[in-house]
Amino acid sequence: MSRLYPERPILAASAAVFRDGRVLLATRIAPPREGAFSLPGGVVEVGESLADAARREVLEETGVVADIVGFIGHNEVIERDDAGRIVRHFVVAAFAAQWVSGEGQPGPEAGRVVWADAAMIADFELTPGLRPMLDSARTLLAAHS
Repeated sequence: MSRLYPERPILAASAAVFRDGRVLLATRIAPPREGAFSLPGGVVEVGESLADAARREVLEETGVVADIVGFIGHNEVIERDDAGRIVRHFVVAAFAAQWVSGEGQPGPEAGRVVWADAAMIADFELTPGLRPMLDSARTLLAAHS
């Protein structure tokens, strides 16, 4: 299925991976929101669970191994062209995760990769809906500890 002008929404998964109170973020290198910080993630493959997709995408994009703790919500990315047609439509299932190994480095679909604390995040351009997802992840991880 084409990712541009799709016939139906495309399912993706991402993870908010935390390590010592900091979260793993990466800049997007492609539209939409090119250059903005986001959670590492990508399209779910056929036969793959959402959690497995999130774990795989984090590893592929950043070299970080993560332990998925739980689901924190979803975000929809819907972009229209000037004529009102749907250019992109992604439904992204987001998970909270804990760091297992890996320092975090840019992969083929991630630009700058950082372990960000709250002060850093305040200064970053983030993808829409990311702040509440990070709050949900922190809450879930605190309850899990």
